[in-house]
Amino acid sequence: MRFDDTSGEPLFKQVATQLNEAIVAGTYREGEQVPSTTEISSAYRINPATVLKGMNLLVDQGLLEKRRGLGMFVATGAREKARAAMREEFLTKRVAQLVAEAKRLGIGPDELSELIEKGYRQS
Repeated sequence: MRFDDTSGEPLFKQVATQLNEAIVAGTYREGEQVPSTTEISSAYRINPATVLKGMNLLVDQGLLEKRRGLGMFVATGAREKARAAMREEFLTKRVAQLVAEAKRLGIGPDELSELIEKGYRQS
């Protein structure tokens, strides 16, 4: 995990984003316990209340579940739910930004499609 207190994004959202990405990547699997608020706050010198606020965002989204006296665990179906949300954000925000920038630069749909296909082949 990496946190940037100069990014303008609140730290609690960064906590949620980092855990969300770790769930999508399979670092934390369904049913597994995630690091405690104390572990994260100690390791990264973040206020425990800030960490908890970020984790509670994921609880509200159904990605984490609280188990009283045990901690936070990855909820069943969390990986697919998180992936679907990330895909939706990608499609609604990033693709729109890409198309707008392509138009601004005079790149047509066919050329843009070719560039995307080329990018897939190279990676």
